[in-house]
Amino acid sequence: MSTAQSGRLTGRTIAILATDGVEEVELVEPRRAVENEGATVRLVSLESGEIQAMKKDVYAAGKHPVDQVVAEASVDDYDGLILPGGTTNPDHLRQDEKAVAFVRDFVTSGRPVGVICHGPWTLVEADVVRDRTLTSYPSVRTDIRNAGGTVVDKEVVIDKNLVSSRNPDDLPAFCSAIIDVFAESETSK
Repeated sequence: MSTAQSGRLTGRTIAILATDGVEEVELVEPRRAVENEGATVRLVSLESGEIQAMKKDVYAAGKHPVDQVVAEASVDDYDGLILPGGTTNPDHLRQDEKAVAFVRDFVTSGRPVGVICHGPWTLVEADVVRDRTLTSYPSVRTDIRNAGGTVVDKEVVIDKNLVSSRNPDDLPAFCSAIIDVFAESETSK
């Protein structure tokens, strides 16, 4: 774990929900950012073991150890949630009832959620984008609109407890925004 720089997130536990096919940079950079602010981060996934991250969806990248299986995870154990993208990662997550329920419960609890790139597919499946404004990778935008959400094309969008960004190019703004929203959140475990 990194040494906390300012400690804005000291004492907070953040979940990253991901599985095989996650875009590695969207997993690693937000994790590093919140750890650098003192947060404890746990990788939650569909199965125990390791997940295979990818680069640009087609090139195998690193493997990352899973800390907890989503079927055993409780929203009450976490102060924030990060949903990275990659195309196959959220596609697998949205087909798993426990993962979808975890995401739904997280959003409806009011706890902060950071989501990037294709990650909103899981939000759409959880039916939590209705009447919300967010951004995403272009190919996900029709799904968000069809689920009752409003899409804008911005680097980062904050709508109540949802922080969203479009793609890896937005990671600096995304990481800064999730730190701010996670730090300001009064909803904690």
